[in-house]
Amino acid sequence: MDEHDATDGGQLEMLGRVFAEQLLACLQECARGRRGLFGDVSLEDERAAWPEASRLRELAVALQAIAYQAEEPNALCDEFLDLCTMHGESHPGEPRLAREFLARIERGDVGTPTQAEKLPW
Repeated sequence: MDEHDATDGGQLEMLGRVFAEQLLACLQECARGRRGLFGDVSLEDERAAWPEASRLRELAVALQAIAYQAEEPNALCDEFLDLCTMHGESHPGEPRLAREFLARIERGDVGTPTQAEKLPW
């Protein structure tokens, strides 16, 4: 590994830490009932605008791209972005989703399958 690679790795690690800190803060606020972290709030509802959540989603997309380019995926970022794609009637709701994600983080389960693998038979 040359010096340039070491610097990039350090920057990637720092970016991952910043993302994790911001994610935890937003998850805690969302778990208390604020909506919009996972992109669940319509654009028309300006009272519910949450600029920190919007910036966090943008940071996650950038971090994911950089991490995959460096071949060092970030499981926390990947799982957050996966949760941002959940929409529809069966969606558990953002506060519940945030509480469940926080619990997975606390247990150290991020990066592991969320559901038991279904057998084909």
